[in-house]
Amino acid sequence: MPKMKTHKGSAKRFRMTPTGKIMRGKAFKSHLRVHKSQKRIRDFRHQTAVAPADRKVIATGLGLR
Repeated sequence: MPKMKTHKGSAKRFRMTPTGKIMRGKAFKSHLRVHKSQKRIRDFRHQTAVAPADRKVIATGLGLR
């Protein structure tokens, strides 16, 4: 059986933590920021964990399954 290839689009968007969580960047941060509060814009900088329902598909794209 051939080696499983990493989906490069997924590799650029998601990362794995040492504890096994899959992290993603936040949406809504790139434009139309005039009406958003500074606190909200600052919070967009941090990454957040992927939802449990999406983990299986993303892990497959990253070549982890």
